[in-house]
Parts: sequence; C-alpha cells; structure tokens
Amino acid sequence: MIEMKVAGIALDAVSRSPVVLLRDTADRRALPIYIGQEQAKSIIGALENQTSPRPLTHDLLVSFLDEWSMALERVVIHALKDNTFYALLTLVQGENKREIDARPSDAIAIALRVDAPIWVMEEVVADASIPVDRDADEAETEAFREFVNNLSPGDFSQRGRSTSSDSYDS
Repeated sequence: MIEMKVAGIALDAVSRSPVVLLRDTADRRALPIYIGQEQAKSIIGALENQTSPRPLTHDLLVSFLDEWSMALERVVIHALKDNTFYALLTLVQGENKREIDARPSDAIAIALRVDAPIWVMEEVVADASIPVDRDADEAETEAFREFVNNLSPGDFSQRGRSTSSDSYDS
C-alpha cells in the first residue's frame, strides 16, 4: 500500500465535475478521483478547517465515532472496477476492529476531519495514477536501464552457490 495525502480539489475542464487529487508522500504520483459536488465541499471545508453552524453529514459521523469511543485507524482505497473506486474505513473500538465499505470521497472527508492516514493499494495506483515528477521517473528508468546493461552472466553465477565443501555430487 502507498500512503497518500489530499493535494486538493480541481474541476475537470470538460465535464466541470470535481476531482479530488491524492498525491503520494514522495510527490511522484497523483491519483485523480471524480467525486460529487457535496463531497467536494466537505473535503474543501476540512482542508480549510471550516466549521459549520450545524453538523454536516461527515461531521455527524465523526461525532458518532467520538461518542462511541471509536477511532478511524485508516482509509484504504483498495479497488478500481469499471471506473469506480472502492474504499474501506478501518474503525477501532478498544480491542475490536471493523472494516466498513465507503465511497472514497466520504472516506477522505472523514479521514481529513480526524487526521487519519489514507492508503491506496499499489494495483490501484498503477492502474489510475498519473505521473507528477516526470524528470524523476525518467531518471529512475535510465538508472535501471544502466544497471541492466551492466549486468553480466557472472553476476548471476555466484549467487546461491555454496562456498563450503558441501556438495550434492556423488
């Protein structure tokens, strides 16, 4: 899993739909997730530490967690199926731990309110992320190519070979 942070909310240029943008902690990959208007407002409110005169839905859920002595341990965005992301809330109450299915936008809005980490499965990042730092990606790729080009068969023949007198030959 890869830990990610909310980089912000953007509007898709064509559809004008809100998109929450997650970034890995190394600022190398970004994961755009299309969300609804209300979830975008809730995420922006949490990012800007805004308070509402009355609890909004995500604030209400955080109040439930507090009242029942529960904690949001983490959010995991674990799947991408038919262009739909799937997330789990990992809740802890004493020794009990439960995972609850959630829309990523709701999970992110709650995580921001309680400062819980957001994790994304590697397969999801591989399938749906976009590069942020192309220069670093190209440098890493070039370093790997150079490593592979400098390998020789002798580099492999010494691995796994015993240096003692033990032998399987009869």
